[in-house]
Amino acid sequence: MAAWNSIYLEVTYQVFGWIAFFSWSFSFYPQVILNYRRKSVVGLNFDFLVLNMTKHSSYLIYNAAMFFSPTIQRQYHEKYGFQEMIPVAANDVAFSVHAVALTAFTLFQVLIYERGTQKVSKTCTGITTAVLASAVVCLIIAWPKHSWLWLISVFNTIQVIMTAIKYIPQAIMNFRRKSTVGWSIGNILLDLVGGILNFGQLGVQSIDQDTWVNFYGNIGKTLLSLEVVFFDLLFIFQHYVLYPANKEERNQAIMQESVAPLIKPPDEPQSTLV
Repeated sequence: MAAWNSIYLEVTYQVFGWIAFFSWSFSFYPQVILNYRRKSVVGLNFDFLVLNMTKHSSYLIYNAAMFFSPTIQRQYHEKYGFQEMIPVAANDVAFSVHAVALTAFTLFQVLIYERGTQKVSKTCTGITTAVLASAVVCLIIAWPKHSWLWLISVFNTIQVIMTAIKYIPQAIMNFRRKSTVGWSIGNILLDLVGGILNFGQLGVQSIDQDTWVNFYGNIGKTLLSLEVVFFDLLFIFQHYVLYPANKEERNQAIMQESVAPLIKPPDEPQSTLV
């Protein structure tokens, strides 16, 4: 089992990892708080939420399995070498657990706050269904030969793909509305910090071990960091350059949104939920 060569790099690795954890974890709260204050989720793309839940659930499966399973760790060492470190840290697992919980809570807000005419698209439903079906098929394939490392690598691949896909609906929605009102830039700024430090954590480990194995041994974490940085910079450009708005304009835009409660009061007829 590999050990750290430098105590300073080990400490740096842990510091980067936990700062990334707090940045990424706190990035969920501005949107949750914004939804609560507005009592509305208009402006928040529902496809983003559903795809995000699929993504984080897949990432949780990978991180938890790699971190806690001796069998999977043994299979990893057999493939990449027993001198290599496991490419998942405690902060990765903690983040995944927190991300699933907060995404689920945000989905709950969709049920209780005003949403206007927004709904989950058929495309999103189709993508999510295809991902779940693929996961089941891969489980069936992996089970007879106990190919657990391969199976969780599939989930890691799923989270990489879903990370790319999940950002696209929000970017398109911002473009069509020519506005980022109702969608919090705070979570993107924190998300960017987390992405940069997450990549830095991989770099620190590579410097200490004098190997690049952890970059491709956990290719999902590598690509995740790069995707996060790319899309966050895009969102920042949309918010501050393409569609800037002062406080008055934001309040006016919110008031002009066509909103309707998802759950009608008891004295009103219930509408069919889509």
